[in-house]
Amino acid sequence: MKNISTNEIKDAVLVGAGIVSATLGALLNEFNPDIKMTILEIRSTGAEESSSPWNNAGTGHAGLCELNYTPFIPGQEMNLKKAILTNAQFEVSRSFWSHLVDKGAFNSPRDFINAVPHLSFVQGEDNVGFLKRRYEQLREYPGFAKMVFSDDHKQINEWAPLVAEGRSEHQKMALTRVEGGTDVNYGALTRKLLSHLDAQDNINVGYCEKVEDITRVGDVWEIKSKNTITDHESIIRSKFVFVGAGGAALLLLQKSGIPEGRGIGGFPVSGQWLRCDNPEIVERHHAKVYGLSSEGLPTVVAPHLDTRVIDGKKSILFGPYAGFTTKFLKKGSYFDLISSVRLDNIESLISVGVHNIDFVRYLIEQSTQTMEKRMAALHRFYPMAKENDWTRQIAGQRVQIIKRDAYGRSILQMGTEVITASDKSLAALLGASPGASVSVSVMLGLIEQCFPEQVKGAWAERIKKIFPAREAELQKDFTVYNRLHDFADKALQLN
Repeated sequence: MKNISTNEIKDAVLVGAGIVSATLGALLNEFNPDIKMTILEIRSTGAEESSSPWNNAGTGHAGLCELNYTPFIPGQEMNLKKAILTNAQFEVSRSFWSHLVDKGAFNSPRDFINAVPHLSFVQGEDNVGFLKRRYEQLREYPGFAKMVFSDDHKQINEWAPLVAEGRSEHQKMALTRVEGGTDVNYGALTRKLLSHLDAQDNINVGYCEKVEDITRVGDVWEIKSKNTITDHESIIRSKFVFVGAGGAALLLLQKSGIPEGRGIGGFPVSGQWLRCDNPEIVERHHAKVYGLSSEGLPTVVAPHLDTRVIDGKKSILFGPYAGFTTKFLKKGSYFDLISSVRLDNIESLISVGVHNIDFVRYLIEQSTQTMEKRMAALHRFYPMAKENDWTRQIAGQRVQIIKRDAYGRSILQMGTEVITASDKSLAALLGASPGASVSVSVMLGLIEQCFPEQVKGAWAERIKKIFPAREAELQKDFTVYNRLHDFADKALQLN
């Protein structure tokens, strides 16, 4: 690790060494190889929080199987926008990863991405009808043209034997399947990106560095950092700051004092999985199977039975089971929630708490439920599951955004959002899923917003070379989509 304490003014300082910061750093370095940049991380390595492979679903979220991305209300037209956009955004991510592999920036892509089919599973006549309509409508778009549907028990058993076995032949159920889905180890990908960046002469990655303050001084930001091992304090000056510190991003955004961060609160949600490593069971299931979340609950708790490939070994995860803690990070402090309370957000926090009391109660119930109840949820997906094959795996922390909407109402927002200072000199990423999968697209948008002159000028040719097509075109042009998709499949060894 190179010395992070220098007198020079950095072009950019990135706080947090997860997938989003690593992605932003890699993009900036591709567009401007001479950029002077520092990345600061409180842990001893990167990707120890939300980007850790055991702390997230590892789904290459492409809208292929996530049923809550296509909400349907009886009497209304099915809303396909989120699924179609997410699919295009994930294709942009694949384009960037393919570019890095193609140029030799890091070794085998199989270390972080593997082909795993994406399936959607429903039960009951009404839900089968919903799934078939979803399938028929989505197939009109490039990213979903290869989706197939079946309500035949024999076919379902071939696609997902764990889901099918033990069910009555008279039970109404259906699956959609896209063979070209993926499983992504975002921890491995993050560490590859960080190693690539740290190898550059003009980029420093500092670990065990706790950012204590972010202050505007004249036309630059001063970032005060303290090494958690040596207690050495550093002051780093930078023209641009990005806060991508997972759950801790809200606290650091508040310290920056930018007006755009006022009134925003955070609601921490923890997660749990059931994990199976029994090879006899693991080898029978090669898919990510998503179902419908219970009515009234957000997308983040939609159940799924996932094949995971981590460090070359396959496992199965089922969940997520939610939980509640006042920590903003898995390795954070129980005082994080209290520390985030300000005069400008306390009203929103109270309002959201009152109006989401059922959700809070649900989180507490999930935190305290017995293994028997967890297995009951699993049995709805995998009827023949045996308790002694499964262990509990604690997942990562997510901090959902609390803010006021356009009508002045306090809302609990499920998703991600980039908060940007008016002068574009500081930005922070808040929120949760599907951030990792669409991180390239989101960070491209941030770069376009914060570096408009460079994007239209000196960086334009490099951007076009790496990204020959963007989200709008990928959502509707079959020829362009298929060309880029096939190139990525080859580069990422997914064929």
